[in-house]
Amino acid sequence: MGSDKLDTVRKLLAKADGAATAEEAETYTAKAVELMARHGIDEALLAAADPGRDEIGAQRVAMDDPYSAGKARLLAWTATALRCRAVMHNMWGGKIEAVTVFGYASDRERVEMLYTSLLLQAGSQLIRQRPSHPDESVAAYRRSWLHGFAIEVSRRLKAAESGAAQAAGETAADGRSLALVLADRCDRVDRAYDEAFPHLSPAKRITLSGSGYGAGTAAGQRADLGRGTVAPPRRRALGT
Repeated sequence: MGSDKLDTVRKLLAKADGAATAEEAETYTAKAVELMARHGIDEALLAAADPGRDEIGAQRVAMDDPYSAGKARLLAWTATALRCRAVMHNMWGGKIEAVTVFGYASDRERVEMLYTSLLLQAGSQLIRQRPSHPDESVAAYRRSWLHGFAIEVSRRLKAAESGAAQAAGETAADGRSLALVLADRCDRVDRAYDEAFPHLSPAKRITLSGSGYGAGTAAGQRADLGRGTVAPPRRRALGT
């Protein structure tokens, strides 16, 4: 992300942190998310004029326990919302070893920034989560909580991306509409992804027994979608 936009995002989020009311904080946070989505559009239009500027590539991210599967879904669904693809590696016994994020460099940068932030945000809340029923497993409750958190964050990110694209209404230097530019980028990522991973098995259906989904969804609605840096994620944030 350009340093000017990144600085603006950080300032907006600082204002959100010091806001007097929840409504004021949400206003600042929404603007930060809007700027991050706008950055994706800017990079797409620049790359349409200069294809060598933004190239498709992959980054493999190791998942640590506890809750490696929940972390993996949080990363994969964040990546999907930001026009990337993701593949989960070595899924067994409710665990996932790693996730590969596949997409344009500028979009993978945004994914890394958001995942770093979301991992820390979820971790700070997850360690305090307990089921209301004493007989329910704490681990099961937390797994379902994290699942709800990831789903809601993904929904919000997709809405932000769609809203930014509709509001932009711009065309590329070659005369193509923004919608066609973004569709072309997604198509190129899909084709490169299929070539890189031609023998993937269908994803297994997710089965969770805990009752924390609703609380996790509510936490996802409150999550700050712009805080953080482009530093490598602190993988042990959840459950430590």
